[in-house]
Amino acid sequence: MAVPVGIHDIALATGHYAMDLSELAERHGVDVGKYYLGLGQREQTVPATDEDIVTMAAAAAAQIVATHGAQDIRTILLATESGIDHSKSAAIPVQELLNLPAATRAVELKQACYGGASALQMAAGLVERDPAHRVLVIASDIARYDIDSGGEATQGAAAVAMLVSADPAVAVLEPESGLYTADVRDFWRPNHRSTPRVDGKLSVSVYLEAVERAWKDYEARGGRALREFAGFCYHQPFTKMAYKAHARLLEINGTAPDQGLLDRDLGHTTVYNGVIGNSYTASLFVGLLSLLDHAEDLSERSVALLSYGSGCVAEFFALRMVPGYRQRLRTEANRAAIERRERISYDRYRAIRDFALPEDGSSLALEHDGAGPFRLRGVSDDSRIYEARRLTRV
Repeated sequence: MAVPVGIHDIALATGHYAMDLSELAERHGVDVGKYYLGLGQREQTVPATDEDIVTMAAAAAAQIVATHGAQDIRTILLATESGIDHSKSAAIPVQELLNLPAATRAVELKQACYGGASALQMAAGLVERDPAHRVLVIASDIARYDIDSGGEATQGAAAVAMLVSADPAVAVLEPESGLYTADVRDFWRPNHRSTPRVDGKLSVSVYLEAVERAWKDYEARGGRALREFAGFCYHQPFTKMAYKAHARLLEINGTAPDQGLLDRDLGHTTVYNGVIGNSYTASLFVGLLSLLDHAEDLSERSVALLSYGSGCVAEFFALRMVPGYRQRLRTEANRAAIERRERISYDRYRAIRDFALPEDGSSLALEHDGAGPFRLRGVSDDSRIYEARRLTRV
């Protein structure tokens, strides 16, 4: 009998600042209800100038390493679409910051917001091959859109780290999954741009098509019936997109998607995303953590996950919660990471957004700005230099 494989531990990190979307509504000259109600977003994380995907990834993963040690972690899979180098994996500086052994495989994965789910599935394959092997999966991203664009209200940043192992203590990854891939131009970021190109209407349409196609493939491969799931987690570019996606899933299964049913199925999964904003590869797993931190005990029950990455790739799969998993959660730490963010004005947000690292090969030493355990110290010879933070804010 095959050994069960899945999530043994899971941890969250986010950035130092937060901006209420009332600040952005005033700037854009719109009623704040457009964001609070229309998008389902109230705040967005704004990383400090000395924070990036590496510092957030290391901050999330450090919690896991502190609990379990580095023993038997031989692989880091870091999923992101906010890469810091066209060649070198962002997993390598994370490995260095965490003081993991040199005998470690460190790889970066990319496919828009789907990358984190891909990393989880690949990690499971490595563990199944060698059950003594543990894999550190990290999804870390910063969503940035053009100033004064429609996407600006959905911005956010977060990292979720997961320790994937045999006989997991949190959740078992079920074997069935449904897949869908299509070559579409709904969202992409050319090499010469720091922000993406977006066709918002097309992206919503393609997402909904992907939900249907991935579900049908999942069904065809012997997956669970819809009524068997105790919860549903979706990639959330904005929280109301999860509602649109779940409504489509219910409709194709012959169920009318009334608001009460949608709220019951999705309410717990959108709490964190609604105040963090879009975190691309991490978004699905922020939703999972939100569900686990707010729902009643789901032991022995299965949770559905739908990962969507523009361009596009989607996957429908499931986790079965292990009895006693609630004792392994970091609920208070997760809530504290969100609550301790420093609230800022639109002007402060713009100052942070307008700051940019040099692109001409010059060096720059950064002032201490955030308060996380790791920081971007600066840039030297076109390379980012990281360190453990020695100064903390009071």
